Amino acid sequence: MKASDADILIIPGYTNSGPDHWQTRWQSRLSTARRVEQEAWSKPVREDWVANVVTAVNEAEKPVVLVAHSLGVATAVQAIPEFRKPVAGAFFVAPPDVANSRIRPKHLMTFGPYPRDPLPFPSITIASRNDHFCAFDVAEDIAAAWGSLFLDAGESGHINAESGFGPWPEGSMTFAKFIQQL
Repeated sequence: MKASDADILIIPGYTNSGPDHWQTRWQSRLSTARRVEQEAWSKPVREDWVANVVTAVNEAEKPVVLVAHSLGVATAVQAIPEFRKPVAGAFFVAPPDVANSRIRPKHLMTFGPYPRDPLPFPSITIASRNDHFCAFDVAEDIAAAWGSLFLDAGESGHINAESGFGPWPEGSMTFAKFIQQL
């Protein structure tokens, strides 16, 4: 599949992805990419966030490829049972441990726990060994439950602009290879 053959849905996490974040950069470069907007980026409400992802998928005119970061991963996974349109694949980056009672802010826990059923489409999950929102072994376990190809990003923090991942060329190349295989 080519990127132009898909509706690429950018699903940011808590507080959105700013102008230097890799998701924002990818959205500006991919002609069929659009961001799933949320009304309250700083006070996420699971039902509202999930409903917005469901609407975006179900309104798509082409097969959907999800590109989710952080809380966007939890939102996308929680939305899957309500999808009526085909999802070709998902590219998940830095999933937070939404079952961890020590996660801050606390309201992120309302997005958990993750369903542990295999996903109904191909996926890649990329995690860092020093992400303060999720222990590496937890991310690896979640990806295994989903049947997702798991990629080790090394010591990369939360894989966002704050941890030095603005352009993120390695991620872009991995995404390009993934979408070609769909």
